[in-house]
Amino acid sequence: MVFVFGVVLFALGIAVSIALHEFGHLLTAKAFGMKVTRYFIGFGPKLFSFRRGETEYGLKAIPAGGFCEITGMTALEEVHPDDQKRAFYNQRTWKRVVVLSAGSITHFIVGFIVLYVMAATMGLPNLKGTPVVEDVAQCVQDSTAGSDPSRPTCRPDDPAPARTAGLLAGDEIVAVGGVSTPTNADVIAKTRDLDGPTDFTIVRDGETRVVPVDVTKVRREVSTTGGGTEVREIGVIGLTFTTNFEYDPLTAFVGATGFTGDMFVNTWHGLMKFPEKIPAVVRAIGGAERDAETPVSVVGASIIGGDAAERGLWEVFLLMLAGLNFFVGVFNLLPLLPLDGGHIAVNLYERVRDWIRKLRGKPAGAPVNYLKLLPLTYVVIFIGGAITLLTVTADIVNPIRLGQ
Repeated sequence: MVFVFGVVLFALGIAVSIALHEFGHLLTAKAFGMKVTRYFIGFGPKLFSFRRGETEYGLKAIPAGGFCEITGMTALEEVHPDDQKRAFYNQRTWKRVVVLSAGSITHFIVGFIVLYVMAATMGLPNLKGTPVVEDVAQCVQDSTAGSDPSRPTCRPDDPAPARTAGLLAGDEIVAVGGVSTPTNADVIAKTRDLDGPTDFTIVRDGETRVVPVDVTKVRREVSTTGGGTEVREIGVIGLTFTTNFEYDPLTAFVGATGFTGDMFVNTWHGLMKFPEKIPAVVRAIGGAERDAETPVSVVGASIIGGDAAERGLWEVFLLMLAGLNFFVGVFNLLPLLPLDGGHIAVNLYERVRDWIRKLRGKPAGAPVNYLKLLPLTYVVIFIGGAITLLTVTADIVNPIRLGQ
């Protein structure tokens, strides 16, 4: 039951995001005095609608998007003489770009709000693995020491390298032995091969300092290249790294801002790798194991959202919702028709072209003929539709599931 609730709740979150995307177009268009005739969520048969002023608001049967109809979106559209001054194509370029960008900007705002709520209530995960100390151990022992119930957890003669050196929770280890360590995995890998006094460079309260730490060799079970484990002697200093950063309502704003930047970077990298992941989706449809890194549709995202809710992993639920908003916002700005980014590219092209023509003493050129761009638009629609069909099919027959 909780799973179904999670699926429905995540799908509702997506629907609200879509509605707000179109509302961004509506709000900015009206703010600039443009005429908006229709604002609908969904496609297909109309379920209901109502009119406020010159705009009809409504809901359609297929919850797969929405639209905001602005008079005169292109110069090819026939516009009543009374509406010419308010037509979209007669507005200044910057106003058109703002209106076209407003949908994506709304997604970014929604994503940021979700991250802020997370930061202020449950914290934000340490996705980059920043080596910030969470706890300093009382001592370090061999992995076999804990198997003897008669042996105390820590004895007076047990080494405690990190504690003895004065490392504290909140310290960020930025270098070990003069070698930069941007992640906690780097710190562990570098320390593993050491034995004896070593300089650890840390940042504490904004101040960089060098702390000598006497690295101790202990026997620990480690993974091998073949996928198994074995006991080896490795260097350790006795500390754990934070997996979640905590904030108060004030510092949450700073935390959410930095995390938003990280998500933008991850979203862009994901988009660049998107084409190479499609073959894995096809293989998953054929019965191959579904790679957790493959693209998912709204169906797949909702299923994962249901799994997260069922397991009480609300931080995963909210991260996915925020990530989806960032992805849709960035994707929608790609300079491809019929995406908003394609329309922005056309408007900017006209502006630059006319500026060059003006420098050459020529009048402004004719508006771009969208009919000539239809073949390319159809190609983008076909590819987008095919990818959507593939991901939906994979999410039905072989979905990605949390904990499996």
